[in-house]
Amino acid sequence: MNFQRGRKREDLEINLIPMIDVLLVILIYLMVTTTFSQIAELQINLPAANGEKAAEKPAAVNVVVDAGGHYLVNGSILADAGVEAISLGLRRAAGDQIDPVIIINADAKATHQSVVNVMEASRQAGYNRISFATQAKQGK
Repeated sequence: MNFQRGRKREDLEINLIPMIDVLLVILIYLMVTTTFSQIAELQINLPAANGEKAAEKPAAVNVVVDAGGHYLVNGSILADAGVEAISLGLRRAAGDQIDPVIIINADAKATHQSVVNVMEASRQAGYNRISFATQAKQGK
């Protein structure tokens, strides 16, 4: 038995406007409540080039690290590869110089730890100015 003979069936439709309103409210809420934090950045000072020569050349201590983990401080080889021995060698090489620049010449195949040892020894000796020597590739 069909009691709804004369009635037309209504087409179903999905109303998207309330869903869009809810999404916009959520979006506004997220935008307001989100805190924008600044990620820690690496602070570097890039050198500035000018035409003048420096009046004084800063005191420098050259440290060479080879692939085998051997250290040379201003041309003299260190018998011990420990941080304390490197620190003592740096102090000896610097003499009475105040805050010399430690220039690290490391072999490309040298371990990271051997370079970090030189940096730690420099810190222990009280020298904060460290520089790395590099070499341009040949043929390019």
